[in-house]
Amino acid sequence: MAGEKKVKAALLGLGTVGSGVYKLVQREKEEMMSKTGSGLEIVKVMVRDLSKKREGVDGSLLTDQWEDIIKDDEIQIVIEVMGGIEPARTMILEALNSGKNVVTANKDLVAEYGGELLEAAEKNGVDFLFEAAVAGGIPIIRPLKQCLAVNEIDEVIGIVNGTTNYILTKMVEEGMDFDEALAKATELGYAEADPTADIEGLDAGRKMAIMASIAFHSRVVFSDVYTEGITKISSKDIAYAEEFGNVIKLLGVARNTESGIEAAVYPMLLPKNHPLASVRDSFNAVFVHGDAVDDAMFYGRGAGEFPTASAVMGDVIDVARDIQYHCTGRIGCTCYRETPVKKIRDIKNKFYIRLQSNDRLGELAVIASIFGQHKVSITKVLQKGITDGVAELVFGTEAVEEYHMWEALEALKQRETIREISSVIREY
Repeated sequence: MAGEKKVKAALLGLGTVGSGVYKLVQREKEEMMSKTGSGLEIVKVMVRDLSKKREGVDGSLLTDQWEDIIKDDEIQIVIEVMGGIEPARTMILEALNSGKNVVTANKDLVAEYGGELLEAAEKNGVDFLFEAAVAGGIPIIRPLKQCLAVNEIDEVIGIVNGTTNYILTKMVEEGMDFDEALAKATELGYAEADPTADIEGLDAGRKMAIMASIAFHSRVVFSDVYTEGITKISSKDIAYAEEFGNVIKLLGVARNTESGIEAAVYPMLLPKNHPLASVRDSFNAVFVHGDAVDDAMFYGRGAGEFPTASAVMGDVIDVARDIQYHCTGRIGCTCYRETPVKKIRDIKNKFYIRLQSNDRLGELAVIASIFGQHKVSITKVLQKGITDGVAELVFGTEAVEEYHMWEALEALKQRETIREISSVIREY
């Protein structure tokens, strides 16, 4: 064990996660030498508003000037928990290019510019780690890069947004409609004042871009990921899913196929016997299939002050160890392939379709014929009652290329007898 060396770090941001990181660093002061071979000290904390009172934080550490950090040669680790693209991207690039190691929780940045940042880290022989960018406190980046590195991974699927999982759990278990469940999630602090990124699948899409890139060794960016949210899920869909032995979950799905990478986020009917079906409330889980490990699942808190700070600190401790043993930059970018990413239209999925049709003799046969003409194979049909001459029909299909399904639905919309296509949800 080396002597009493101390690694100095700077913290960018002192919001929920930043506060958690600061508290964990203080808590671990006595243990850090034993865990890493060196002490760890936060010597600067960058904030936007110096006048704001911050309980438990030494005021002498606070600064609103980036130059106080980037020009301090003694600072070896920059911990970025501000979020957003700019100024985080510029600051991180400057830090890496000046020989500082960086730990970030910034999923927006890594999903869009991860390749650029990892390239800068490799060029300068420093660490750029981002475990906290995906699934909060759940270890998944490190397992994909290290523990499962020998595997050819062909599927990564996950519940990676706690807000939407909480909403769907309330809809299933307490019969709430979407708006009521969203209001409850907002009240409890699970949903932001503007919940768009969560409920429209954007947050999950960024996380899936990151995981797909690592799992399949080929760069996937956020714009490659098709995203669809949960705003159109109704209590009727929840009830039909139950009848079919399924639950509805917002899933991130990434697959490595012979024809390219599939990466998408959308609601899916998931069989109740699948391990992800039992993931409730704000919990997250990621399910991985590899050729050597077979199935593995990672489960836990996907957000929050200490779960996310735990992931950040796991990276910080790794960097401190690497500094101590002069091996920073040892695990960099793993995207050494150039696998194409498929368009959503070319991905095959099973579908659940609920529609409203005039109750007319032979209408069901006509609908089935239209599906057939567009290469959509029906596996089940369900009709429950007629209201004012309108029948609600529910169909299940075999796996079909998405564009065939879109064409079939467009053809159905042209029929005067079709009052409404109420729901189109994929099935796992």
